Amino acid sequence: MSPFFRRGSGRVTPEQAHRLVADGQAVLLDVRETQEWNAGHAPGALHLPLTQLMAGAPLPTTVRGRRVVAICRSGNRSRTAADFLAAVGVEATDVTGGMTAWARQGLPVTGVNGSGGVIA
Repeated sequence: MSPFFRRGSGRVTPEQAHRLVADGQAVLLDVRETQEWNAGHAPGALHLPLTQLMAGAPLPTTVRGRRVVAICRSGNRSRTAADFLAAVGVEATDVTGGMTAWARQGLPVTGVNGSGGVIA
């Protein structure tokens, strides 16, 4: 098991998250609300708002059985998501600083229509 993932989530930096996803070691799961996602998200991320996850919505099929890196705007909701996922047996972690830190580090952000996105 990777030191970043455990059953009781750890945390990763935006750069570590980007590398884990780029290397195929994890799936990036954006847990922000739809309007935030539409404004700007990491390319290739999957979307499942925390409110839906906590209400029992299933993980997207492409996430099941894979390690998950949760991300939100600042790191609070993603921490909750990672803890919840770890409690139900998913290897999960989250991104310290969320999409705000992701964008500040110059990592890619795209809008819903494929254009440059912003963090809302």
